[in-house]
Amino acid sequence: MNLKYRIFSLVLVICLALSACQQPTAVPTPAPTAAPTQAPVEAPTAAPVEPTAESPALYLDPAQPPAARAADLLSRMTLDEKLGQMAQVEKGSIAPADVTKYGIGSILSGGGGYPQTNSAEAWAKMVDGFQAAALETRLAIPMIYGVDAVHGHNNLKGATIFPHNIGLGAANDPDLMQRIGRATAEEMAATGIRWNFAPVLAVVQDIRWGRTYESYGENTDLVTSLGTAYVKGLQQVDAQGSLANPLAVIASIKHFIGDGATKWGTATSGANLIDRGDMQVDEATLRARFLPPYASAIKAGARTLMVSFSSWNGTKMHAQKALITDLVKGELGFTGFVVSDWQAIDEIPGNFDSDVVTSINAGLDMIMVPYDYKTFLTTLKKAVESGQIPQARIDDAVLRILTVKFEMGLFEHPYSDPANLSLVGSEAHRALAREAVAKSLVLLKNDNQALPLAKNTPVIFVAGEAANDIGTLCGGWTIEWQGKAGDITPGTTLLDAIKSSVTPESQVFYNRFGKFENQKDANGNSLKADIGIVVVGEKPYAEFQGDSNNLALSDLDMANIERMRASSQKLIIILVSGRPMIINDALESADAFVAAWLPGTEAAGITDVLFGDQPFTGKLPFTWPRSMDQIPFDFNNLPTGADGVLFPYGYGLSVEK
Repeated sequence: MNLKYRIFSLVLVICLALSACQQPTAVPTPAPTAAPTQAPVEAPTAAPVEPTAESPALYLDPAQPPAARAADLLSRMTLDEKLGQMAQVEKGSIAPADVTKYGIGSILSGGGGYPQTNSAEAWAKMVDGFQAAALETRLAIPMIYGVDAVHGHNNLKGATIFPHNIGLGAANDPDLMQRIGRATAEEMAATGIRWNFAPVLAVVQDIRWGRTYESYGENTDLVTSLGTAYVKGLQQVDAQGSLANPLAVIASIKHFIGDGATKWGTATSGANLIDRGDMQVDEATLRARFLPPYASAIKAGARTLMVSFSSWNGTKMHAQKALITDLVKGELGFTGFVVSDWQAIDEIPGNFDSDVVTSINAGLDMIMVPYDYKTFLTTLKKAVESGQIPQARIDDAVLRILTVKFEMGLFEHPYSDPANLSLVGSEAHRALAREAVAKSLVLLKNDNQALPLAKNTPVIFVAGEAANDIGTLCGGWTIEWQGKAGDITPGTTLLDAIKSSVTPESQVFYNRFGKFENQKDANGNSLKADIGIVVVGEKPYAEFQGDSNNLALSDLDMANIERMRASSQKLIIILVSGRPMIINDALESADAFVAAWLPGTEAAGITDVLFGDQPFTGKLPFTWPRSMDQIPFDFNNLPTGADGVLFPYGYGLSVEK
């Protein structure tokens, strides 16, 4: 081997290893950030170091530190092997043989990306199959599998589905968040998946955004506290916080940065509304309002960061070298790796070749391709060989990816353990989800001592499709990307929970349209309920398909409320939604009004609170508008008086038994 290149390789490896060991630093006072540069840089390509007696395979020794193992492995890799590590491919677009051939570093499932049989056993078999293919490569580098487990292992039928983040923001319980992170990690790891594309750390400023429910709220401190706790839950399974434990799952804090703060009408995809739009704020605002959750999560040890589809002042985030390299990796001392969003580099202005160059030079380490990985690898190699992407940039990216894989113990424990399959949908996890639901409920109104309900209430009418629909209670990102109404996964509906809560003498009747004219009492007269419970709100949606400038209740919901008001002595309205809605008229009709958000599979947590077994403790994580004209709010100058907001941030009633 050429001595000059051997010396260069060893020096480069040592430098990169030292860089990977840097500790996070505090965020400095806001200062001007230099504009990103994309000038080509020439650099020699170090040839791979083959194992010899003088250079043993240190990377195979688990007693060595992860950074040293990664540096040793990097020195043995060809350029093609390095580039393969930087590609993340959607599972339905690649055969296991190509994972081996191209040395692919990561496979993912998008929303709804489950195996043909959607069971825990089939998931484990699928993931382990890809892993076996990865281990057939020359250097036997394991791949890492990623999913959007944003409220439990939500692509898997039978998994525990926790409330979406907006409900957990209402609960505002960091300990609960950490336990949910741990339970989610256990169910994921049981199926061989060790990478979660969560949590969303958006500090949402406009609830018209279709991903509002994926966030914890509008308040920076709230998002920081809960997001950090969730990262710890995913990644730390013991006092040592070792990622090498096979039940540890790495977090991907996302979407960096400014999600939920983009301007209406600036989106570049979907219906061109707000998702993936442009955040138009100055740097001081970016740092003060939107950066703290990321800084805190990085300090807590988050190992990956996913970049947003959106833009900042007209420049796509995937092209923001000043933010990704200078701020995240420099100022914040992030030693993990940065991954793109789904096919997101394609949205950078220019052709695919320039998109690859721009994004990698900006600091992206792994690209979620997700389909045409062959073109990506060819394009990336051409850019390196032409000097448009420095060899040092490639080595830095791959070193980061390998270091995380060594930290996770993937080289020692690459496969799932069948003994852990019983963790999926376990009673303990469902009890935790039930606790989370109870803590997430926010009581907005309670007149005439409507709540708590007596378990011996003689007659209860229940209306609304969502009252008897698991899919609607779960919302988007559940089994399918957009979610789906119906019996999509095992769980407890609200109707079943009500029936289980009352005494045997109580009568519970259900009609989704609130039509109970045929219910008669012992004398043949029309029956009037002591309590009417009507469930209203949103149907499942995800991402830009949920962008909406009309958050009014539907005509069907209002008709159900009117019918139930006429047929019930006291009316309880339960709102199932991914954000605050315009509810003025409905609120007037109700004796009690409860915001239940998107509670997931364990609706017994709702009845625990309705019937007084648990208290109402939830508080609003968002300011609640009186009309759409108030959105987006100017949080420095909120409307007051008769035209003020309907409910302020942090509002929530309690109930005395």
